[in-house]
Amino acid sequence: MLLLLLAGLLFAAYKVLDPTPDKHLVIATGPEKGAYVEFAKRYLPLLQANGITVELRPTQGSRENLALLRDPASNVQVAFVQGGVDSAAGSGSAAMAEDAPPQSPLVPLVSLVPLVSLVPLVSLGNVAYEPMWLFYSEDSARRHLKDVPLTRLAQLSGWRVNTGPAGGGSGPLFSQLAEANGLQAGQLELLDKATVQGVVDLVQGRIDALVMVSAAEAPLVQYLLHTPGARLFDVRQSEAYARRFPFLRALTLPRGVVDLAADEPPQDVQMVAATASLVVREDLHPALVQLLLQAARQAHGDSGWFSRSREFPNPSSAEFLLSSEAERFYRSGPPWLQRYLPFWLANFIDRMWIVVLPLLALLLPLSRLLPPLVELRVRSRVFRWYANLRAVERDIAREASAPGANPRATIETRHRDLDRIEAQVERVGVPLAYAHEVYALRGHIQLVRKRLAGGPVADASPQGQAAPEPRT
Repeated sequence: MLLLLLAGLLFAAYKVLDPTPDKHLVIATGPEKGAYVEFAKRYLPLLQANGITVELRPTQGSRENLALLRDPASNVQVAFVQGGVDSAAGSGSAAMAEDAPPQSPLVPLVSLVPLVSLVPLVSLGNVAYEPMWLFYSEDSARRHLKDVPLTRLAQLSGWRVNTGPAGGGSGPLFSQLAEANGLQAGQLELLDKATVQGVVDLVQGRIDALVMVSAAEAPLVQYLLHTPGARLFDVRQSEAYARRFPFLRALTLPRGVVDLAADEPPQDVQMVAATASLVVREDLHPALVQLLLQAARQAHGDSGWFSRSREFPNPSSAEFLLSSEAERFYRSGPPWLQRYLPFWLANFIDRMWIVVLPLLALLLPLSRLLPPLVELRVRSRVFRWYANLRAVERDIAREASAPGANPRATIETRHRDLDRIEAQVERVGVPLAYAHEVYALRGHIQLVRKRLAGGPVADASPQGQAAPEPRT
């Protein structure tokens, strides 16, 4: 009964604490050949090594990622999100909106899903800088500006600019910067083609400029940096943008970092950058959060063109609340048990110790009762045959004193009874530590046989001693 009670308590605790997470994870990435896809691929080895199957779901960008995260029917649990694209992130966004200039009418910053019944989201921290890459055609610059160098966004009036698909984050960011430069809706021809198509159009001269917000590792960024005739815009007012838009950072692309031998770029290029955050649903299992953060540390911990070694991931998050499990990770690192045990076992112990330790404390005093109970259980297998043996003795005494009894028939009948008891006793299984109980019982059977035959009984018990009275 006690063991059943303990098993019931453990089962209830298992259900409440949920120590085993789902083994399937859906990550919303972004456009194909984008930086988010490359990030997600770096997460796969660690996640798959711990038994997690990962589905990478391509999207148009950060705004669609947020919409999928907030949609309960999408099954998306994790996504990369660009800073500055969310209008429903909570207090962080609200604070940003108070200081920022009005949103541009070019591409309004609205959520793609209603704000009703949205799934709460939390951040696991920032994982990378995402510079705004404004590539323009040198031929277009000569045609529009004559011999005047392009130094300000305000000079883009009349240009055809592709800002990427509507679900991405490049369009909203560029619209805010264009609005801050006084560019109105009719002064720019904005296109929302896929980024890959935009790159083709730029190279073939069908558009004047292309905007994309992406990490430097993105293949399309690397391609355009090495493409003749495509020039990267030098944001000389980068510090001013960073002061006016709290979600932006001023960065420098160092001279020669693209190609040292060719000295590309030939001088430092000033840029502005948002930050990419790893955002998850608030109800994502804590064990998966820990695993994602460990994968993020491996994927983003190296130094890059804009970041120092171990700068990412970091707990800074202006738009989403930081997950409590992420706070624990940044404060203490991975759980101690995961450094020495397999992930699933370490997670089980980490989640269940709060129940297992009190139960162990309860079992320690109860464990003193276990040896006597085991002994009683084992000895009862032997002692129950003493009742049959005593019944044979009573029958012998009764039949011996009965008038007209047949002694020979009585002796034969009781010998058969004793043979039956002895055959049953030989099949009794007990641990070796209790084998002496079986031999004592067999000695007592022989004692009764001698009494039945009228012989001496002093040496009937083992080792020539009088048989002990059995405990019932």
